[in-house]
Amino acid sequence: MSLGPLRRSRTAVLGVIIFVLVLVFYVPWELPSSVKDRRIPGLSRANVAQLARDSKVKVDELYGLLRVVTSQDTGNTLTENPELDPSSPINWDVYAAGDSSVNWRKEVARLNKEYPVIVFSKTYCPYSKRAKQLLRTYKIRPPPKVIEVDTRSDGDVIKALLTRLTGHSTFPNVIIQGKSIGGSDNLHELHSSGNLEKLIKDTGAKVKKTPSNPAQ
Repeated sequence: MSLGPLRRSRTAVLGVIIFVLVLVFYVPWELPSSVKDRRIPGLSRANVAQLARDSKVKVDELYGLLRVVTSQDTGNTLTENPELDPSSPINWDVYAAGDSSVNWRKEVARLNKEYPVIVFSKTYCPYSKRAKQLLRTYKIRPPPKVIEVDTRSDGDVIKALLTRLTGHSTFPNVIIQGKSIGGSDNLHELHSSGNLEKLIKDTGAKVKKTPSNPAQ
């Protein structure tokens, strides 16, 4: 059998490999604007693979924030520094606190089960107190997770993130299985219409007592 075609095939493959190496290492190139707009600190060729992995995550970014604020590690906060821009999408590694083993789809399922109702509150806010009072009358199990934003060092970052991710910039901000239902007035409207109990039960949480009158 003639070795001519085989040699030509090997030469063609070698040529393609050389072309790719030259393109990657010697030809200037830029990341697409859609990637650069993510404004991830330290963006370089070295972490392009990380970005590719992140792009496959089809999870609402709000769950990243929920993971941080419900962490049992009280030191797990969103660092306030000039490189962290809460007005833009944040690298999932930040929400994972550097834990590359986090499976975000499993995290969503866990957070929905363990913390079906989460309230972002401020300790001195009368509207927050009113919302928490109403939720207490429902005797929800598992009980609502209350995040007192004003007692956290990353409170300003959390506020900015909530504004971007939920469109609700004031407190309280009531989250039911990853969806913001708004603040105290919205919560009481749902209660008065009789829809709040169903909304809570639909999460799988238990309501041990339905209040007969709205909390004022």
